[in-house]
Amino acid sequence: MTTTPPRPARTPGHQINLTDLRRLWPPTPRQALTEAAWTAATGLIPLLSVIILLAGTTLGLALTPIFLGLLILTTVLKTAKLFGGLHRRLAAKLLNLPLPPPPRTDLKPGLWNWLTARLSDRTAWRSVAYLLVRLPTALLSLLGTGTLGFYGLASFTYPFTWLLETRPGHGLPVFNIQSDNWIGSLAWCISGILILAVWPAVVHLVTGVDRLLLRTLVADPGLRERVRFLEETRATALDEAAEQLRRIERDLHDGAQAQLVAMAMKLGLAKEELATDVVDLDQIRTLVDAAHSNAKQALTELRDLARGIHPAALDKGLSLALSTLASSADFSATVTVELSRRPPPSLETIVYFAAAELMTNASKHGAGRCTVLVEDREDVLRLTVIDHGAGGAAVIPGGGLAGIAERLRPADGELSVSSPAGGPTVVTATLPLPR
Repeated sequence: MTTTPPRPARTPGHQINLTDLRRLWPPTPRQALTEAAWTAATGLIPLLSVIILLAGTTLGLALTPIFLGLLILTTVLKTAKLFGGLHRRLAAKLLNLPLPPPPRTDLKPGLWNWLTARLSDRTAWRSVAYLLVRLPTALLSLLGTGTLGFYGLASFTYPFTWLLETRPGHGLPVFNIQSDNWIGSLAWCISGILILAVWPAVVHLVTGVDRLLLRTLVADPGLRERVRFLEETRATALDEAAEQLRRIERDLHDGAQAQLVAMAMKLGLAKEELATDVVDLDQIRTLVDAAHSNAKQALTELRDLARGIHPAALDKGLSLALSTLASSADFSATVTVELSRRPPPSLETIVYFAAAELMTNASKHGAGRCTVLVEDREDVLRLTVIDHGAGGAAVIPGGGLAGIAERLRPADGELSVSSPAGGPTVVTATLPLPR
C-alpha cells in the first residue's frame, strides 16, 4: 500500500498556485455563458413559486374543514414538485448537473390512500424546502451579479458615452459614473474591464451554491446513494470484464496457441521429411504422434478455457452444474438446490463461480468436507456454504472472499461471513431476483 506524503504547509512567502486560481473561473467560456443564463432564468422563479405556494397553502388550510382544502394542498405539493422538476431540468442543461429523476409515487386504490400518498410525497416536500431556501439566495444572486455586470459594462463603455454625453461632467444617470476629461473616462474603462474579468468568477461562485442546494434538497438522498453505488459497481464490472479478457488472451497465447504452433512445426517437419528421396518412417511417425499430442493438449486447454467462461453444465441448471462440480472435487461436498423457479442465466453464473471459489476454500481449510445450499426465498437467491474448519475466515481486501463480494456487487448482491474460532464457517451470498 502506497501512502501520499502530507503537503508542506504554505509559508507566507509561498506563491499562490495558478491552478487554484483557475478553479475560481468557469473552465470554458460556454459554461460561463450557461451559468449566467441559469442565474438570469431562475432568479425570479423561486419568488413566483413561493407566492403561489403560500397563496395555495393559505386557501387550502382555510378550506380544510370542508375537505376541499385537502385537494388544494395536494395541488400545492404537486405544483412544488413541478417547480423542482423545472429546476432539475434547467440544471442538467445549463449547469451540466444531471440529477437522478425522483421515484414514482406509489398510488394505491382508494381516495384516502391517494390523499395520504400525495400529502406524504417526500419529493414534493423536498421541492418546497428547496424553493424556500433558494428564494433569498436567488434574489441576491440575480441582483448582485446583475448589478455588478451592468456596472462593469457601463464603466467599460463609458469612453463612448463620454463623447456623446453633453451634460456637465459627462455623467451617466446611474452608478454615478462621471468624468470631466477623456483621460478619466479611460480610467473608468479600465475599471470596467477588471470588473467584467472578475464577473464570471462571481457567477461561478454563486452557481456553486446553487449546485450544493440542488444536490442536497432536490436530489433524493436514497437516489444519490443508489447512483453512487451503481457508479462504483459499474466500474467494478468494467474492471472485472477487462481482467477476464486479459486472462483469456493470456491463456490462449500461453496455452492453446503454443500447442498449435508446436503442432504446426512438427507437421511441417514431417512434410519436409516426406518430400525427401529416402523417407524415415520412424521419424515421421514420431513427429505425427507429437503433433497429435499437441492437438489433444490444445483441445483440452480450449475446453478448460471455455468451461471457465461458461460451464456447459450450467445449461442444465444450477443443480446439475453444482453436483458435477462437487463430484469432481477431491473432498466430500453435499449439494442441495431448492429453487421454485430457475434464476436468470447471469445470476446462475455468478452463483456457480461463487460456489466454486467457496468450495475451493473449504477444500483448503474446511477439514475435507462442506455443505452447499442454494435456495430462493422472498425474491432473494441465497447461496450458503458451510465448512467445519478451524474458523477465523474474514473478508480481507485482496482476498478470495473480497473477490466474491466484488463479483456479487454488480448484481446488488451481498456477502456475509460467520466464522468463529473453532468453526464452523458459514458464508452466505444473497442476490435479489427479478420479479
